[in-house]
Amino acid sequence: MKISTKATMLFLALFMTSLSFAQDKKPASPSATAKGNINGANITINYSSPFVKGREIWGGLVPYGKIWRAGANAPTTFETDKALKVEGKELPAGKYAVYVIPEKDHAVVIFGKDPAVGAHKYDQANDQLRVTVKTKKSKEMNESLKYSIGNNNVTLSWENIDIPLAVK
Repeated sequence: MKISTKATMLFLALFMTSLSFAQDKKPASPSATAKGNINGANITINYSSPFVKGREIWGGLVPYGKIWRAGANAPTTFETDKALKVEGKELPAGKYAVYVIPEKDHAVVIFGKDPAVGAHKYDQANDQLRVTVKTKKSKEMNESLKYSIGNNNVTLSWENIDIPLAVK
């Protein structure tokens, strides 16, 4: 059986095209981790990082006044191996789900006792800690959601807004 040169070339072109598409495919909201140390406590935040992609985030994709899982896909988790003070309130050592209720000029940040529970099954009775913080305009546009851990703060940044938490 003889295969024509045109058929062989077509097969190779289709094969190479499918390989290039497979290699370029990236998750819409890749997993990310932020790690740091504040006052001797090791902190790890695991989250999925969605992209802005030209969308209005605050008050749009993430509506004001509604509970949000503070990331994409699975619940965002915050883990500390020592007790901390978040905005002056005690947060015991442990692993928590993180939720945010955004408003126009502030946000309520919630640490839930069950790190596996997403916003769709959120129950206020399971809150470990709830704090209200003033939001800030970001110094730069953040195309993807990110968490950063500083010497005395944890900040969620996305689009043009930062949600900073004072942590000791």
